[in-house]
Amino acid sequence: MKKVAVVYWSGTGNTEIMAEKVLEGAASTGAEAKLFVASDFNADMMDEFDVIAFGCPSMGAEQLEDSEFEPMFDSCRPKLSGKTIALFGSYGWGDGEWMRDWERSCSRNGAVLVCESLILMETPDADGEAECAQFGKTLAQ
Repeated sequence: MKKVAVVYWSGTGNTEIMAEKVLEGAASTGAEAKLFVASDFNADMMDEFDVIAFGCPSMGAEQLEDSEFEPMFDSCRPKLSGKTIALFGSYGWGDGEWMRDWERSCSRNGAVLVCESLILMETPDADGEAECAQFGKTLAQ
């Protein structure tokens, strides 16, 4: 049974909805899945999980949230090498540049991206929620 962590930051609730659906999808496979807000997760916890899904919305000029999420994620960077992860988040404008930049950064740090990153515009609709649940199932397999 895989141990999956879903770690996120959400300002408006959109990425929180995504995180909850990712968690549900992972748990539906029988995986041991846990949900964390960014402030409750740290690099010391990374070794406890087989797969970690990190979720953060696009902020400002298409960047990660910089007061809580980015400092937590930066502390995890040294442990990314060889770690299986996935990335997700919501956005309200732009074209997903923040996610492409984040993926490149993770790859440079040696992370193994288990699947294509998931980005959704604004609040997830029923189809978006289903995509999140499938994303969670993919993580856990």
